[in-house]
Amino acid sequence: MNTVKPESEIRARLRRVGATLFGAALGFAITASALAADAVTLLVGDQKGGNRSLLEIAGLAKDLPYKIEWSEFPAAAPILEALNAALDVGYTGDLSFLTVYAAGAPIKAIGGTRSDARTQAILVRRDSPIKTAADLKGKRLAGTRGGWGQFLIDATLEKAGHKIDDATFAPLGPVDAKIALVAGSIDGWAVWEPYVSYATLKDNARVVADGEGLTPTITFLVASDQAIAAKRAAVQDLVQRLNKARLWSLDHLPEYAGNTAELTKLPEDVLLSAYTAQRTSPIVIDESIVKEVQAASDRATRYGILSKMLDVSKAVDRSFTAASPGSN
Repeated sequence: MNTVKPESEIRARLRRVGATLFGAALGFAITASALAADAVTLLVGDQKGGNRSLLEIAGLAKDLPYKIEWSEFPAAAPILEALNAALDVGYTGDLSFLTVYAAGAPIKAIGGTRSDARTQAILVRRDSPIKTAADLKGKRLAGTRGGWGQFLIDATLEKAGHKIDDATFAPLGPVDAKIALVAGSIDGWAVWEPYVSYATLKDNARVVADGEGLTPTITFLVASDQAIAAKRAAVQDLVQRLNKARLWSLDHLPEYAGNTAELTKLPEDVLLSAYTAQRTSPIVIDESIVKEVQAASDRATRYGILSKMLDVSKAVDRSFTAASPGSN
């Protein structure tokens, strides 16, 4: 399922997209001065050490032809909730986005990033008798409900030849799950970076399974339908800047990790380990992405994570990363 394009291809494609979209002043017939004159303000949801700090350290937060009002949230879930009513743009994991979209939220995925699927993992304590995914049967496993955690647990059990109810699912967020794993009240924890690096480097945990071949590992940039309609040029510019900033980060991982460590107080070695493993790169929302996320969506519906079958093509707006009208 996880078809990762070579980084050089991603960069080349995004340069082509960027060239076309920076010519979008023609396509949208809106210039920077026009944006400023209209006093457009984007309401953007973020987390500490997230997109705002990435733009700033990459030098792409200056001279914006619009204003950004940042709102900081402790996690992606409340960002999604706020997108329903108060925000223009936010970001979240692919399945969490689909969960909220399935509930009728007026939002679309407009861009995003992909990380190496192996950086989603099921962790156990170092002294655990669990050695492989086959040993997870009958165990108590924690993860986020309706997101990557629950999906990875179900997909891993299925891959190992078990039923998804052959283990007990404990719906816990990362903070509570971390404590529970260390205390021994759960047997395993399905989570993502930088929690994986922190647990393996600092909490004496080890990986028994990962998401390779099981999950797209996509984080979507999400916008409200209202913002897409009323603030399109500003949203477009933000997507382009975030893509450029992400490519910058790939060439400056130590600097990026150091900056995030200062902001979040997480250990710098943990963040550098996480960023190096993830190799998080911008995506173009094209037919291959839609098909991949559709397969994951169908699987999540079968697992009972999503309440109904979805048409992923209707949940995305490809125009913000498309090189030209109608391109894939």
